[in-house]
Amino acid sequence: MVNTKERVLVLAAHPDDEVLGCGGAIARHREEGDEVRVLIMGEGIAARAGVSDAEVARQQEALRAHIARANAVLDTTGYSQLALPDQRFDTMPLLDITHAVEEAIRSCNPTLIYTHHAGDVNLDHTTLARAVEAAVRPGAHASLAEVRAFEVPSSSEWNFTRERFAPQVFVSLTESQLKKKIDAMRAYESEMRPFPHPRSPEYLDALARVRGGQSGTPAAEAFAAVYRRI
Repeated sequence: MVNTKERVLVLAAHPDDEVLGCGGAIARHREEGDEVRVLIMGEGIAARAGVSDAEVARQQEALRAHIARANAVLDTTGYSQLALPDQRFDTMPLLDITHAVEEAIRSCNPTLIYTHHAGDVNLDHTTLARAVEAAVRPGAHASLAEVRAFEVPSSSEWNFTRERFAPQVFVSLTESQLKKKIDAMRAYESEMRPFPHPRSPEYLDALARVRGGQSGTPAAEAFAAVYRRI
């Protein structure tokens, strides 16, 4: 990372994607004095079958509390959540999602964006990736210098037919930054799973060690370079 202060915008499809994808980088950015704002596009619950409206409302309220706790652990500058329908982004006009992304960019004026990889198996992830690609076309936002696509355990590595996640950028993490990522994920109580599921503390630690080994550091997060202005 460069020494100048960054204004970072994280665009995530669902609650917990911001932690799984770049929680360690968020912690590092904040420790280095950068601004980090998180926008979670989807409401994250409604697609689950066999759940009553009352139970959906209860789960959404609990999930909002989880979002607050996770972002407090990472010390984000601020966060917000839209209410796009869970697992149904692809049923919406792409232009509407692109406009929402453009509005977030205008509001935050970021120098760096983190978002989803276009090859993820989750269609909400890929739809958002397409919207971000349209929104950050060259020349559209003067401040924006770089866009990085993150990997989401249980989505990126489960892609067997689309473009595979192939990172070119590695953000090294200290032990405390990696711990913050895992602690922030623990805040999403309903989304955690026992090992060997990818959304387990053991898996997140192991993935960080692998990415660190690939980049010559004890731990790291990996990203695909989507856009970079030199």
